[in-house]
Amino acid sequence: MHRGKNSKRAAVPPAGGSGCSIETMPDGILEHILGFLPAPESVRTCVLARRWRHLWRFATGMRVGCGGDDDFLMPVKERREFMDRVLLGGESPLHTCEFKLGEFQHEDVPRVNHWLRHAMMRKVRVFSLNMSPGEAPTPYLELDDQPLASQHLTRLDLSYVQARNSFLDFSSCPSLENLVLRYCEFWSATKISSKSVKDLAIISCEITASISEHPIPRLRICAPNLVYLHIDDIEGRTPVLDSMPSLVRAFVRMIDDCEDTCDKLLDNSQCGCEYCTTSGNGGDDNHSVVLKGLSEATDLELISSPELFIFKMDLRLCPTFSKLKTLFLNEYWCMPDDFTPLACILEHSPVLEELTLELFCESSVYEVEMEGRFSVERPTTISKHLNIVEVKCQDVDKRVLKVLKFLCTFNIRFSF
Repeated sequence: MHRGKNSKRAAVPPAGGSGCSIETMPDGILEHILGFLPAPESVRTCVLARRWRHLWRFATGMRVGCGGDDDFLMPVKERREFMDRVLLGGESPLHTCEFKLGEFQHEDVPRVNHWLRHAMMRKVRVFSLNMSPGEAPTPYLELDDQPLASQHLTRLDLSYVQARNSFLDFSSCPSLENLVLRYCEFWSATKISSKSVKDLAIISCEITASISEHPIPRLRICAPNLVYLHIDDIEGRTPVLDSMPSLVRAFVRMIDDCEDTCDKLLDNSQCGCEYCTTSGNGGDDNHSVVLKGLSEATDLELISSPELFIFKMDLRLCPTFSKLKTLFLNEYWCMPDDFTPLACILEHSPVLEELTLELFCESSVYEVEMEGRFSVERPTTISKHLNIVEVKCQDVDKRVLKVLKFLCTFNIRFSF
């Protein structure tokens, strides 16, 4: 709805009044304020006064399902009329759309996709779609396999959706800088690509492939301008990280649901995994899967379950971490009696300043924290800038003592 010729951008202050009240604010400010309210509350302001009758139509934000637990759990079918009226009926640009939608059925899928695309048409800058798995036949809402196209979108946050190749190509979103994917499924996808994204988080997502005689290659993450990366608890095969020359900080944690497991790493049994049967590694053209892509970072946190082989396989062609200053590792890197991974990454980090080892901890609550000191001149094989070495654990048991003994070979001494 367009404003008429007589529409006023600011109300006239009441006669005799000298203070500022909400009624004296320009329409633009009120529309901005309304954008922070849950959409149903914003719409209800139409009954306040004649001036407020249509202000909600021009609110700069639309937040649905953000009014509490009961509001969040409302099924999609109960949202249809409201969403069609408020989202599809509006024409003004939106800064923020935040949709938290409950249980959905198969017939709801096209409608939700339409809402997403219409939000892009309204020039939304920040878009969030959080689907609740509820009682639906599948926990993921299938997104149309078409790329998003928006010159205005800067942040995209998705949960419990299924995305395929075309959707994961963000080349038509040149302003997109923040991408958050939580509890999503990447179905037969081979690439997540964006030249503009600077902050990427992939959390508790599932990488699946269709049944085929020919194995689908690993998912590749192509984000050359990435500054911050957060990958946590991937189900399926570990994605390949392409070059990220602008990377500053990365957190990568691969645990139980990852399929890149090796029985030999657990109990020295016979194993036919990729790690055991190849002399190279799992990336294409003899490139690493993860570590090469992280090699430009200044701050790294690398955590893995002991049975996973990706990091150890990458170490066969270990890159030089030429900018790395802060490094956080768990016991995967120094499992008694194999300290080769820790030694390798230390020897390839020439400007490292701080090393933290979290050993055999079931939680982030540490009973013991120790700081090491160099007793004499440090060996030339490790960074001359390394001044802080911390070890955190719940108990100084035999395993921890073996790690401390190994660190002594670098002239690092601990007291506890």
